[in-house]
Amino acid sequence: MSKKKPDLHSAYALSSPDENKRLYAEWAGDYDDSFAAREDYQLHIHTARAFVGAGGQGPVLDVGAGTGLCGAVLSGLGVGPIDATDISSEMLEQAMRKDIYRDAIEADLTHGIPVPPDSYSGIVSSGTFTHGHLGPEVLPALLRVARSGATFALSINARHFEKMGFKGKLHELEQDQIRNLTLPEVRIYGDLAAGPNKDDTAFIALFERV
Repeated sequence: MSKKKPDLHSAYALSSPDENKRLYAEWAGDYDDSFAAREDYQLHIHTARAFVGAGGQGPVLDVGAGTGLCGAVLSGLGVGPIDATDISSEMLEQAMRKDIYRDAIEADLTHGIPVPPDSYSGIVSSGTFTHGHLGPEVLPALLRVARSGATFALSINARHFEKMGFKGKLHELEQDQIRNLTLPEVRIYGDLAAGPNKDDTAFIALFERV
């Protein structure tokens, strides 16, 4: 365990799957209160609403589900069933306590997702594609488990978008694997947020699998 309490700065500084596991194991118990509520975190709300607005339906895979913030919004909007996947078993344990998920799948996305192809009609992800976390190299793993016509709503930190190659990868996938790509930009935090990241934004990559 680290002596420093987990926070956004330490999350953005992560550089490996093992570091992710250690940080989120420590953060899981009070993530909703110590981060989401205190920082007026809004990205999960924007992502869930964008998914529903694009016509998204279940079954849905919530990628990088964490403690279930996005899944809770989806469930409240009438979407289901929803499965959660995350690299952190501790975060998934917190998510399952919300009683909104059908199943929890512990997985390192860089090694794929242990479910059959074409399992889901929807894929959502809020807060996973950001500094210190995942890049576009995992998009093929998400496409593998999505059915033809599946709706995707993936939030991508705006500062991360071009730097990490998302723009180029999505353009490449548009050639033959995805269609109807739009990239609305939203604020990650609400008006009550403070600190150096309070004005950060994210793109929500909305598209369908061919």
